[in-house]
Amino acid sequence: MAGPRHTERAGASPKRAVPAELVTQLDAIGTGAYVVDAEGRIVAANARAAGLLALSVEDLLGQDAHDLLHRDLHGQPIARTQCAMRHAFLEGCPAQAERDYFARGDGVLLPIGWHITPYYLDEELTGTLVIFHASGRTVASRPAVEAPGGSLSELERLALLAETTTRLTSTLDVDEALDRLVQLVVPQLADWAVIDLITERDEVWRSAVVHGDGDRLTHLEELQGPMPPVPEESPMPLSRALRGVSSTVAGPHTYQGEPDSGIAVEQRRLFEATGMHSAAIAPIRSTREVLGALTLGRADNPLPFTTADLPLLEDIARRAGLALDNARLYQRQRKVAETMQKHLLPQMPHVPHLRMTVRYLPAPHASQVGGDWYDAFPLSDGATALAIGDVVGHDLEAAAGMAQVRNMLRAYAWSQHEPPSQVVRRLDRAVQYITEVTMATLLFARLERADAGHWELTWTNAGHPPPLLLSRDGVAEYLTGAHGILLGTTGGPQRTDATVTLPPGSTLVMYTDGLIEERGHSLDEGLQRLRRHAAALAHRPLDSFTDQLLRRVRPADNDDDVALLALRTPLHGEDDPTWTEHRFSGE
Repeated sequence: MAGPRHTERAGASPKRAVPAELVTQLDAIGTGAYVVDAEGRIVAANARAAGLLALSVEDLLGQDAHDLLHRDLHGQPIARTQCAMRHAFLEGCPAQAERDYFARGDGVLLPIGWHITPYYLDEELTGTLVIFHASGRTVASRPAVEAPGGSLSELERLALLAETTTRLTSTLDVDEALDRLVQLVVPQLADWAVIDLITERDEVWRSAVVHGDGDRLTHLEELQGPMPPVPEESPMPLSRALRGVSSTVAGPHTYQGEPDSGIAVEQRRLFEATGMHSAAIAPIRSTREVLGALTLGRADNPLPFTTADLPLLEDIARRAGLALDNARLYQRQRKVAETMQKHLLPQMPHVPHLRMTVRYLPAPHASQVGGDWYDAFPLSDGATALAIGDVVGHDLEAAAGMAQVRNMLRAYAWSQHEPPSQVVRRLDRAVQYITEVTMATLLFARLERADAGHWELTWTNAGHPPPLLLSRDGVAEYLTGAHGILLGTTGGPQRTDATVTLPPGSTLVMYTDGLIEERGHSLDEGLQRLRRHAAALAHRPLDSFTDQLLRRVRPADNDDDVALLALRTPLHGEDDPTWTEHRFSGE
């Protein structure tokens, strides 16, 4: 079973219990002192540190020491890539500086000198001890540790981080975000990029193992896929990163010993298969939780990663975490909306001697809940009602309005034995007074069998695109009669009805404007495009006809949802083809 999902939030983290002797030892030090854990958060501090910093000990505990305290000469926060103390902390070795600056709680900038060294909190946990004192000297001393190395200049690093932010936040698709992340780091920083993600079920999935050779990126698919669970106590680099503990460098030697978990086994296999001699691993975190880990590896590049490279990797992984979290939240919202829309749109009835099919395609960039809808239901006199409409909007409000209109239409059509125009007149008044629908269109029809092989369609149109009638031979005709003003409008011209006979083998297409409207083109062009492709597809089986029609006619840059209802009358002597198909698509 996977280990618990670890979370991180801004500000202080929950305070952990520390050995009592640690507090006593810190109090015995004659200057300011505090201890940070493996994440860089303060777990203990003495009273002298609190006094020098104008903060209470309680104010210090649980805080990220770098973010809370470290400042430059001008009192501005220091980038992690430029923090000498942080580099020494990550390397786990002693270091010191004679001149640096901490921010006090009262806003005053405190010149300090400091010394840090690894410190064992207990038998299993290692921290870092920081000792500091106020310094009145004004001459800066030489840096305590070497500044970050690597092939990128500071300007190039800043440019890479800016590009990372721009490219990753401009997509809400998880797979696209991962592809962009790989392209940002390979081959500029590494020969290999490995991305391990924690799924919503707390399972680890190796989503990408990619090698860069010049401009060519190759996925090693045999190394991708499910991974063993995250061990709760493993000190190995990837396990720590997946728990959100810390970033680190690693190599083949790291995993040569007896493996402590299934993840360690997979890591050994990764190093052997890729030939990586050096890797840098960092957690991918959002503000709420650990999402996974990013590993950069070098095989062709002879330079090994060092701890000086980790701050840049951490910054990239942090940006990736925010982008992936946003994409996941968006896709989760789309899934919920898709489920809601499926329940709002009705099941089609089985009408003897008719074939009927429906499709719904949500707006590509909306929440997948919209105001386009279709309906078909039996009437009390044995006829069949057909409807298609559009309530303006692509949100929950539009969907709620759509449900109100559809349900009222069903009630009026069932209870009132009237032609379509009179049913819609009643709906006009209801929409105006008992709903909050501001704009809507509706095509409402009544279909009944006239004689052997023929069907009679009577309809009224409230501002909706006209239905298209196709003969078996591909002759296409728009049914433009009985066209009136938008739904919910009173005081205008009386609504009228029109009637047409559907011959055997004919196809009727009812649709919403998202199928024909295209930016920069007239509505007539869209109608002509629909007529041309529908005529060419008239010989296809109805389900194939409908799918191909959507694929060919819907504009590539469409930003509206589409509903479509198509029916076909049987040929003379054809067996009863009682058959309906409905399909909701999120593609």
